[in-house]
Amino acid sequence: MVVSEIRKCIDNGTEFRGDLLNFRKDGSPLMNKLHLTPIYGDDETITHYMGIQFFTNANVDLGPLPGSLTKEPVRSTRFTPDNFFRPISTGPGQSNFCREYSSLFQLTDEVLCQSILSRLSPRDIASVSSVCRRLYLLTRNEDLWRMVCQNAWGSETTRALETVPAAKRLGWGRLARELTTLEAVAWRKLTVGGAVEPSRCNFSACAVGNRVVLFGGEGVNMQPMNDTFVLDLNASNPEWRHVNVSSAPPGRWGHTLSCLNGSLLVVFGGCGRQGLLNDVFTLDLDAKQPTWREIPGVAPPVPRSWHSSCTLDGTKLVVSGGCADSGVLLSDTYLLDVTMDKPVWREVPASWTPPSRLGHSMSVYGGRKILMFGGLAKSGPLRLRSSDVFTMDLSEEEPCWRCLTGSGMPGAGNPAGAGPPPRLDHVAVSLPGGRVLIFGGSVAGLHSASQLYLLDPTEEKPTWRILNVPGRPPRFAWGHSTCVVGGTKAIVLGGQTGEEWMLTEIHELSLASSTV
Repeated sequence: MVVSEIRKCIDNGTEFRGDLLNFRKDGSPLMNKLHLTPIYGDDETITHYMGIQFFTNANVDLGPLPGSLTKEPVRSTRFTPDNFFRPISTGPGQSNFCREYSSLFQLTDEVLCQSILSRLSPRDIASVSSVCRRLYLLTRNEDLWRMVCQNAWGSETTRALETVPAAKRLGWGRLARELTTLEAVAWRKLTVGGAVEPSRCNFSACAVGNRVVLFGGEGVNMQPMNDTFVLDLNASNPEWRHVNVSSAPPGRWGHTLSCLNGSLLVVFGGCGRQGLLNDVFTLDLDAKQPTWREIPGVAPPVPRSWHSSCTLDGTKLVVSGGCADSGVLLSDTYLLDVTMDKPVWREVPASWTPPSRLGHSMSVYGGRKILMFGGLAKSGPLRLRSSDVFTMDLSEEEPCWRCLTGSGMPGAGNPAGAGPPPRLDHVAVSLPGGRVLIFGGSVAGLHSASQLYLLDPTEEKPTWRILNVPGRPPRFAWGHSTCVVGGTKAIVLGGQTGEEWMLTEIHELSLASSTV
């Protein structure tokens, strides 16, 4: 069955992933996980197939092995292009697949790197390097690894990594390994200079390159703030700096702050002196005279706070859910292209939407896919903390919500692994490769929820993983704001100490060893 499926994929020019049961020389079973990827030429026709194999022990009871008492020693074989891709006859009238496959090595190094190897994932490149000496030497090339990382993580993340001096010293090959395996992830506590004054909570923050930007928040006696602060983590002695801006938006808290296209900040919604808001303001942080500018979007969504938002394509703001007047929870999703001359809000139609909620998180992965997690969700007449995960592909002609995990929802299923307890007001960190990291929040019965949970929504069967991270995590795991800086670290701001909100003590979750 598997062999026929391989033939079918080759005939149709599609990718193949599957398991083959093989046997070692001594007769013991061996499971071969095979991945075949078509390689296209300049005219978009398939010229070759790249095959990658992973070998694992097969848990199959086949009885005693013949001749197991007199096994002859297995001699090691050095893999070269000639003995690894040895031609095998497939019968009259059929193509010699292995012979065509071995012709890969007749290509130049430039063609192999730019047209074939650069299209593979970091894990696949690591496997290819062990095939033969020529591929091993090719995969030592830093330019190749940069192309692999850009294809796997996107141009925006790659550009951010290029601005991090420590990441440059690490090298693209090792950086790809550490960001893929998370083998070097660690907490550390930072103490920075300056101050965000007056003290506040319920602010919003985002990353602009290697700078952390904070806007607004709730001051003493529920005073809505409208000031802007910047923390440059590339500085030798980072410190909070108040930014003098013109035409600041009305003060607010419970809003969202996002970054578009490198340096453009976008503020939406929240709660101010006059109640709930649905206005949009942008600020070019790199302008000589930074000035907030209101974006008068047509047909805006209803005013709200405690919603979630994210950005797409460097131009679009996505807003979902939140709390409207009289405490009504929302379940809608809206898009706004802020770069248009006359921006128009567009509601994303869906035949089914997740239960309305607030305090949830929304992340982008795979280019134009969004992932929603948790929040305080409506469940009949009740409002309960949620641990459900929903996804939507906004590149589809008719986008629709899909329930990835969680019980009691249409098409729901609980993934393997220990999932995070239901929560709201948590933080979600988007990692290279589409994975999402969940941390903190308000969890019933727990004073602190400092455990880290990892989910890869791109897997065929998504599985929650608990990360055991060394170092010094935040003492309190609620009331935070977070952002990813430079693609190699997540900065966690805020947190209630019981008396005040501390912003001079910041916690950094380093994803690569050289950034610590």
